[in-house]
Amino acid sequence: MSTLNLQAANVLVVGAGIMGAGIAQVAALAGHHVFLHDAREGAAQEAKDQLSVALHVLVSKGKLQHDDVEAALTRITPISALRYGKTATLVVEAIVENLDVKRKLFAELEALLPEDAVLATNTSSISVTALANGLKRPERLVGMHFFNPVPLMKLVEVVSGLHTAPEVAEAIFTLAQSWGKTAVHAKSTPGFIVNRIARPYYAETLALLAEQAVSPQVADACLRSVGFRMGPCELMDLIGHDTNFAVTRSVYEANFYDKRYVPSGVQRDLVDGGLLGRKSGRGFYRYPQSEADKAVPAAAPQSPVPALTLTGQGAQAQRLADALTAQGVGVTRDTSTPTLSLLWAGEAGGRLLLTDGRTALQRALQDGQAQTAVFDWSVTPTVAPGSPLAFAVAEGASEAFAQAAAGVLAAAGLHPLRMADAPGLVVARSIAMLINEGADAVQQGVCSTEGADAAMKLGVNYPAGPFEWLQRVGVGAVVTLLDALDAHYRGERYRVSPWLRIRAVG
Repeated sequence: MSTLNLQAANVLVVGAGIMGAGIAQVAALAGHHVFLHDAREGAAQEAKDQLSVALHVLVSKGKLQHDDVEAALTRITPISALRYGKTATLVVEAIVENLDVKRKLFAELEALLPEDAVLATNTSSISVTALANGLKRPERLVGMHFFNPVPLMKLVEVVSGLHTAPEVAEAIFTLAQSWGKTAVHAKSTPGFIVNRIARPYYAETLALLAEQAVSPQVADACLRSVGFRMGPCELMDLIGHDTNFAVTRSVYEANFYDKRYVPSGVQRDLVDGGLLGRKSGRGFYRYPQSEADKAVPAAAPQSPVPALTLTGQGAQAQRLADALTAQGVGVTRDTSTPTLSLLWAGEAGGRLLLTDGRTALQRALQDGQAQTAVFDWSVTPTVAPGSPLAFAVAEGASEAFAQAAAGVLAAAGLHPLRMADAPGLVVARSIAMLINEGADAVQQGVCSTEGADAAMKLGVNYPAGPFEWLQRVGVGAVVTLLDALDAHYRGERYRVSPWLRIRAVG
């Protein structure tokens, strides 16, 4: 493979909005001369002026050196016309997300710049293959997808279309690393890595809301408890429901209306009603947000806990046993079965089972034990005291049993949150679907397992990547849960990725 070195390239950044200005800042601080252009007259100079203010604030905080900032600012040249940047050998486009507008720009740039110039697009959703179509040198076009805010976010998706030359993608990969970024290779498919794999984080909670199985407060609390910085409802409110819904629709349409990506009527109604989240003052929550608005139900009063038998193997079973023992609860261990459950006798006796994707009612009927409840997955190495945990009780079980089940979970140091008896509860179905989507991305050559993990942690600040979760949970548990969801809903949405199915058998 021939090599291409962009380390000394003059860089032309087209688009002086938030993304373009951030890219210009990073490139200039890395030592490149940067031409900054925007179609709106004066916008490039305004962007540089704003950068100067922001960078000098960082100097005052001791995060950057004064001389480095001054040198970087002298390397940024706002230009009023593209022809003034014709010496650039790398262009990074960060303009409006419109295929025709971008194609027109790249055709103009190709005619203007040297033949060996690399054309990079910061698109987050448009096919790199489609953008290259019609160019004289389509092999020089590559995706260089940054995340906002560019100076802070470490991830860059290096996206290859069908035309992209391997040496061009590799040169951008190396350049991104030299700019202090973590680069991951991706194939040009709808959503690339991050926007594709992230869809289930929103979709599963939206599906539960559509069934009235859970409240936004409970869903958000449960997912924050396993390490997500924001729950899906508060995150959609932050992003804006119009934006999030548009991305979901784009991925759905680009995947030929695959049911896995189907948009939600719940979110459509919010958009239709102008309830866009923070920017409109109301989405799932009202803004400014009060403590009462985001509060979850209080934990039930603690009552005496009966002697328990804890069955099952693995780290989660051991954590439960240790937590209960530390609270003075009598626990008998039974490791002869892999099924994680808590059993107790008495008038309010029954069993708590770790969800495997079947509802509590299904398990009650199949086993002939009416007093049955299921509880959600914990996918963190440790569980903080008071962590919210969803559980559901089979229809027909007594209320005394339901209260006892909540008391057992509370005795283990958890904050039990009762929800409707929906398959997979909250965390389990969300994590399983994130893993499944990551597995399909790898199966289809979009990225590697390592690339998927890095992208999700660095691009959207997930506490772990899909394959790190898979290692913790186990492929068998994921496939079992997805199969149960698939059987319950009888559609294409929960079909198991071939990548997982093969590994579950092997």
